[in-house]
Amino acid sequence: MSNEVFNYDNRIVRNFALATVIWGIVGMLVGLIIAIKLVWPDFLGFIPELSYGRLRPLHTNAVIFAFAGNAIFLGVYYSLQRLCKARMFNDTLSKLNFWGWQAIIVSAAITLPLGFTQSKEYAELEWPIAIAIAIVWVIFGINMMGTIYKRRVKHMYVAIWFYIATFVTVAILHIVNNIVIPVDMLKSYSVYAGVQDALVQWWYGHNAVAFFLTTPFLGIMYYFIPKAANRPIYSYRLSIVHFWALIFIYIWAGPHHLLYTALPGWAQSLGVVFSVMLIAPSWGGMINGLFTLRGAWDRVRQDPVLKFLVVGVTAYGMATFEGPMMSFKSVNAITHYTDYVIAHVHTASLAWNGGLTFAMLYFIVPRIFNTKMYSIKMANFHFWAATLGMIFYVIPIYWGGITQSLMWKEFNADGFLSYPNFLETVTQIIPMYFVRILGGSLYIVGMFTGAYNLFMTMRAGKLVADEPAEAPAATWRDDPKPAGGFSHRWLESKTTLFTVLTLIAVLIGGIVEYLPTAMLKSSVPTIESVKPYTPLELEGRDIYIAEGCVGCHSQMIRPFRSETERYGEYSKAGEFIYDRPFLWGSKRTGPDLHRIGGKYPDSWHYLHFENASNTSPGSIMPAYPWLLTNVIDTTKVPRKIRVLQMLGTPYPDGYDQVAVRDLREQAEKIASGLRDAGFDTAWDREVVALIAYMQRLGTDINAKPAVSGAPKPEADADADAETTTAAGGSQ
Repeated sequence: MSNEVFNYDNRIVRNFALATVIWGIVGMLVGLIIAIKLVWPDFLGFIPELSYGRLRPLHTNAVIFAFAGNAIFLGVYYSLQRLCKARMFNDTLSKLNFWGWQAIIVSAAITLPLGFTQSKEYAELEWPIAIAIAIVWVIFGINMMGTIYKRRVKHMYVAIWFYIATFVTVAILHIVNNIVIPVDMLKSYSVYAGVQDALVQWWYGHNAVAFFLTTPFLGIMYYFIPKAANRPIYSYRLSIVHFWALIFIYIWAGPHHLLYTALPGWAQSLGVVFSVMLIAPSWGGMINGLFTLRGAWDRVRQDPVLKFLVVGVTAYGMATFEGPMMSFKSVNAITHYTDYVIAHVHTASLAWNGGLTFAMLYFIVPRIFNTKMYSIKMANFHFWAATLGMIFYVIPIYWGGITQSLMWKEFNADGFLSYPNFLETVTQIIPMYFVRILGGSLYIVGMFTGAYNLFMTMRAGKLVADEPAEAPAATWRDDPKPAGGFSHRWLESKTTLFTVLTLIAVLIGGIVEYLPTAMLKSSVPTIESVKPYTPLELEGRDIYIAEGCVGCHSQMIRPFRSETERYGEYSKAGEFIYDRPFLWGSKRTGPDLHRIGGKYPDSWHYLHFENASNTSPGSIMPAYPWLLTNVIDTTKVPRKIRVLQMLGTPYPDGYDQVAVRDLREQAEKIASGLRDAGFDTAWDREVVALIAYMQRLGTDINAKPAVSGAPKPEADADADAETTTAAGGSQ
């Protein structure tokens, strides 16, 4: 049989390699800036677009979608062509994928610092950009699936399985989580509210980590480790178990981000059970990767590509053990809302995603430029700078997270909180933030070294844009089912059936968790006293969202004695039925705010927003002087009211016509009180709206605000709940 001659498209691979390096440096530098701001909050001055709250989502989006996203496309476009023995399905689709993705990244870099955000973790981008993401992702999927269909190899190699699962699942997650009703081109409200929104968001958020930062990188691992080590994968059977068990179990685990919250207990329990089960397939993949290197350890000492792969896969094993452990309620009670979670995430992102990405770059670039790596010594320096930088980053933050939790929960011999002032728990860990800056700086030094090394490698060679290749023509597509019945080898030749079975595997868990809570409003108990936000409070909430306050403050008091002592009555599901989006938060750099309403006078909040050190000396909260001068945009208020009415918020008919009047009346009262207290402010300033929102929080159920250090009547009843939590008991 004669071979067919064709060419691999290396130009698109080169483009994604450059984008990966450039955006990686940008994303990491933004991360370093926000790390510095946690020590010196006034770093870079009082510029709204450079505030911590606005830069944090820019950092996460840049690292996840710009750095890791381009790395995924780099790995897929390089490996898929060679695994399928075929050029990518369509060169035009490849170009649209590349330039469309870069345009999305640029739009994120513009809108997020300007305060346009949905305020959902890893899904902050507003609806026009979310639609663009879906379109570009479908373009990528068509290009990828078209290449798989026209392949010249009968069996789909294991890496392709993970690529298919990535495309199918990310598309579903992204679309379902981003169903919104627009107010205008850069503002929308989610169709989900409160508990439903929380469940859907973390069904998306956890599985964005699973199917965007894990499954495609596992496909990359399965391709590049055997290639770099020049050895076959350790176990084909283990790869089958790894794939199907992972994609089926992973989709159930999202609720472990919401333990001890107002989420229904059955959903929390499902999240815990499946999270713990994840250890088995995850470690199966790690073992498969590391055991492939048996007999090649001498080369690992010399080859920076293998070094990065070994550390990356090892970090994957560490992170996928730690995640399930953090899903146990007794452990979650200690780690959640602390910096421990930040360390956990960065162990995975810096070592697992970063390690595999750098290994790919060092493997691919010399080959597509038909040259040798410019400097092995530089690559080895990059490896050690990245590895030590990651270690110096995560260890003090792990330490800081445990310190935070222990201080939050400690009571003295008299039964009072030992550290009633939350600020004491912040200042205690600032030295650890200094070490984190050192680690992050070292990691970035390694990245700059690697970028220079790759650039010089490109200069030393010449891009082989259309790399010639040949392979026998495909003759197997109509093969009958084997006489022995179903087999996985046979399934690997059936692209459509394989994709459908993958879709079914990931849909089962999503449907079971999603439908009862997200679709049935009756699943969330209502509280008669909970009313919709007033127009002024709604504006204040939108300002709170735009400034990224949720990045540092939670609005979810868990049923622990330590939290009810510190903050007040624990949060109820029915209190959040008008919250679009939910704002329960993921981390407490500052205290929880769910019962902040009525705790302080308006003048205290005014001073606090002007400069937090006015009211809390030593605070690392940045100043927000622009809130005192920025004018509320009341032109959007009627449209916001109409959209919320469409979503079921029970504003009276025609209320959009008088909403601005009500807003002004409430604002005038607050501004008048501030003027009486000696603050010259007008009713239409953003600080007035934000104060109105702060004073509303947690007041619907008439729960008295907590008084730090003073016992409350419900403290004894909650003491038993705290004890059972620490012992791993139920809520």
